[in-house]
Amino acid sequence: MKKSIAVTSERNRVFRQRVELDGFDELYVDVPEAYGGEDSAPDPHDYFDLSLGACKAITAQMYAQRKQWPLAGVSVTVNRDDSEERKGRYRLEVVMSFHGIDDPEQLARLEEISDKCPIHRLMTSATVEITTRTTDLAQA
Repeated sequence: MKKSIAVTSERNRVFRQRVELDGFDELYVDVPEAYGGEDSAPDPHDYFDLSLGACKAITAQMYAQRKQWPLAGVSVTVNRDDSEERKGRYRLEVVMSFHGIDDPEQLARLEEISDKCPIHRLMTSATVEITTRTTDLAQA
């Protein structure tokens, strides 16, 4: 499936970007003040990290629903350690709570299944190819 996301710099803003994604309200991206931004929206790393947490929660919910387990909800906290990012190491710790599940085997299975979510696999085992090109606005 191909999907396009349009990112446009906001007028009169330092680094704030407006993101258009078909069928959704506009999203915004900024950088912290320490990097020259206004800290008016999540930064790109935040979106990267939250995509992992959200995907793990959704995957666990789908699995529990299919198994008809009494999962009432999922809480996820993603803790980032980017202190060695420039050295090629970016650490994410994901802490999950499965509400309504008391069975230790079901809890272990939900944690295991969450590690198989598409974003976890993409981040840890896929080869991502990125092509960047410049175009004239009239051609875009």
